[in-house]
Amino acid sequence: VWPYKDCVLEGGQTKEEEKRKEIFFNEILAQDEINRMFDPKVLTNWKRHTAAGEQKVTDIERDDNGTIRENLIIKGNNLIALHCLKEHLRGKVKLIYIDPPYNTGGEANIFTYNNTFNHSSWLTFMKNRLDVAKQFLADDGFIAISIDNYELLYLGTLADEVFGRENRISVLTIVHHPAGKTNNNFFATTNEFMVVYAKNRELANINFFEMSEKTEKTYNLADEISKYKLENLMRKGETRNARREDRPKQFYPIYVSKDLKQVSLENKDDCYKILPEENGIQWVWSNSRSTLQKKLDNNEIVVKKHKDGHIQIYFKRRITDYEGERPKTTWNHKKYNATQHGTKLLESILGKKSFSYPKSLHTIVDIVKITTDPGDIVLDFFAGSGTTGHAVLELNKQDDGNRKFILVEQLDEHIVVCQERIEKVIAQEGLSSGAFVSCELMPYNGVFMERIQSAESSEELLGIWHDMSKDSVLNWYVKPQKPEEAEEHFIAINDVEKQRQLLAELLDKNQLYVHLSEMEDETFKVDEKDKVLNKAFYERLS
Repeated sequence: VWPYKDCVLEGGQTKEEEKRKEIFFNEILAQDEINRMFDPKVLTNWKRHTAAGEQKVTDIERDDNGTIRENLIIKGNNLIALHCLKEHLRGKVKLIYIDPPYNTGGEANIFTYNNTFNHSSWLTFMKNRLDVAKQFLADDGFIAISIDNYELLYLGTLADEVFGRENRISVLTIVHHPAGKTNNNFFATTNEFMVVYAKNRELANINFFEMSEKTEKTYNLADEISKYKLENLMRKGETRNARREDRPKQFYPIYVSKDLKQVSLENKDDCYKILPEENGIQWVWSNSRSTLQKKLDNNEIVVKKHKDGHIQIYFKRRITDYEGERPKTTWNHKKYNATQHGTKLLESILGKKSFSYPKSLHTIVDIVKITTDPGDIVLDFFAGSGTTGHAVLELNKQDDGNRKFILVEQLDEHIVVCQERIEKVIAQEGLSSGAFVSCELMPYNGVFMERIQSAESSEELLGIWHDMSKDSVLNWYVKPQKPEEAEEHFIAINDVEKQRQLLAELLDKNQLYVHLSEMEDETFKVDEKDKVLNKAFYERLS
């Protein structure tokens, strides 16, 4: 049962507990309750962060087509932030990578308020975000979603619906904890998953990995042209189109002189006649006659006679012709170890432990590498510790690229880590191209939401109720004309969590942030510099 499929879960993150289990304000909103929630919002607290330090933001860089070409880190609810960004970036993002909450159950129950349909809440939460995220993707773009086994199958079904089952590219297995986590009674978990979809698989292409050290060692011969290895000219085995009946034109004789020095396609006296046969099975040569003749002319064919008298024909597979290593569906290299290349790497950058279970930097570098080109845009709206931004900068350094990242994060603790991480990376590496702009959705009712979540007693919550009834925009059904009676009911609840939930429900979710259309309203006290930057940011949308 999925009772909330056609609703919206605003999903406001409030705090981080142990083991990176985010707790979400969880109120399901029916469509008729959603009025202006997704209208553009005022952005405030603008800063430009460079290798030389923090600077004021005076303009927004764009390309010739008017697309924003800034690295961005935005603080605020990611669903609302996506709606603020969608007109800027519709059809322009090459890769969306996200690491959403895994909803693993038990103590990690992240949707604790307001309903008993925990699983349905998670699906609603994800569907709302994937629906709008799809609009960002370029026609040849990809979305990659990290997930564990708990919600893998449900996420796959949901993503099939949003992106189309025909566009599911793969489910990658990432061995991120090779020692295994023994946190249950059955299997020691060594891996998680990454679900990859294309916007349109007919238009999408992935890049190959560069040659590994292991592969390079197989090119163990060399001549004046390059390194090479010898490969059997005969195509055989289970390979498709390997038998004579599959490709009859590639079944033909090759003539080799008795001293093995002369190879020809023409029948000559006193020569061995070699056919692509083995154990009574007729296979084919790897090349057509014309292609093989070119290889003969260029001295690319080698003949060897084995101890049993069997003559084998080889061709030179040159290292210069290597196009790359096709990515496999299991990523088990030691560089994907999240402890060594996630947690410990982040500690080495920040000098302290500030974030639980970040992804290995190399995992994200590699998914960006195989799905993007040097000038593309990468979006991550669950930014966490900023691994995606770091990965974009690292890959740009490797291939002299100019990719841009856009990160969205709501938790104060995560934003601090994310920004500090990227600042230190660009400072330590001297990356002038790594400069980024940070800003945040200007809170209105969101201020009260933060106060509600941080309150620890009924007395604090009662004080917040008093302020809310005077200053904030409450839901339409709230009637504060009898505050004494309402206060008595509130006190009678006598349960901090239930009081917290009640106050959260009273807030009008359409007013969590200041609307762009109300920027000139003196009630919201928008700074003049912020007005200028918002007009510059949203100028192409007017």
